[in-house]
Amino acid sequence: MSDIGQDLITITHRPDTIFVEGQGAWLVDEGGKRHLDLVQGWAVNSLGHSPALITQALLAQSQRLLNPSPAYYNRPLLDLAARLVDLSCFDRVFLASSGAEANEGAVKLARRWGSRMRGGAHEIIGFEQGFHGRTLAMMSASGKPGWGDLYPPMPGGFVKARLNDIASVERAMTPRTVAVMIEFVQGEAGVVVADPGFVRDLRALTAERGVLLIADEVQTGIGRCGHAFAYEHYGIEPDVMTLAKGLGGGVPLAALLCKEDFNCFEPGDQGGTFCGNPLMAAVGLAVVNEVCRSDFLAGVRARSEQLSVGLQSIARDHGLVGERGLGLLRALVLPTDDAAEVVAAAQALAPVGLLLNAPRPHLLRLMPALNISAAEVDEGLALLRRALREVLG
Repeated sequence: MSDIGQDLITITHRPDTIFVEGQGAWLVDEGGKRHLDLVQGWAVNSLGHSPALITQALLAQSQRLLNPSPAYYNRPLLDLAARLVDLSCFDRVFLASSGAEANEGAVKLARRWGSRMRGGAHEIIGFEQGFHGRTLAMMSASGKPGWGDLYPPMPGGFVKARLNDIASVERAMTPRTVAVMIEFVQGEAGVVVADPGFVRDLRALTAERGVLLIADEVQTGIGRCGHAFAYEHYGIEPDVMTLAKGLGGGVPLAALLCKEDFNCFEPGDQGGTFCGNPLMAAVGLAVVNEVCRSDFLAGVRARSEQLSVGLQSIARDHGLVGERGLGLLRALVLPTDDAAEVVAAAQALAPVGLLLNAPRPHLLRLMPALNISAAEVDEGLALLRRALREVLG
């Protein structure tokens, strides 16, 4: 039995592979084997592994200023906030380190606003199968089955509706409701995409009832869905939005954004030791300036179409259920619960391996770098066909 990881607290089952180097779409393990990475840190590495742009931003900023504390302004903090405001429909930004932290901030902001403007309204409506992070409160906010039983007692004030069912949202609303929190694509649920009509109805309903609409764009934001932000795909404007993952392109960085009407924190209400530190903010600014160019986003949409068409072809040829997704966040649905076996077979391919993710027993998730090449998409599809043949025949 392998003793790799014996000094780590057990949190997940990892293969014995130890990765030592990455460039673009590729990872290299200690044995020198190359793997085409279609996971990319769970949609984190928006520009792939070790992009020169991030290396240069880290080096330059690390030689100037690392962390003066959030009690003071720093230039990258101000510049990144201004860039996010310029790109989005929002007016204010709070920088944090993780998606869960940003989502916690969104809930705090909504409840602060509810205490002032809605007579103490505090309940957040989320969605079954949703995922908002791993803090206790965000586990309560999420709709992942079984999470409510892991660490009792869990924080209260979170209720659930069903995605794409506006009547279920209406039923969940009470005078205590302050916000609805939605992922436009439920990644952990298996890349389940919100219906455009449902999202428009949800925006209309929340506006009519005076309830905030919080968009959790931790996974869908910063180009992942072919636009700077996924809400643009739906033609609506949320009141609050959270970002993380791709915002840092591989470093820990997140953001909470809101419109001016909801900028209701008082000094001391919200903060964090590393929030807005210049090292991470400098990287975020470099990533955003690269990814959110119109020509770059056009490339994301082109690769998305290529990947979708290729997955549809694979589904037809192998008798699979089909594929789905938005932008470069896609899933291949299998007819049986063999996804974990396909993931293992794909990594074991020789001479080159393929890295995939299986968020559900019957489903493969693909989250490549946003700058993956057309040739690399084709190679990934060919490797995926080989892995499926090994497992499914």
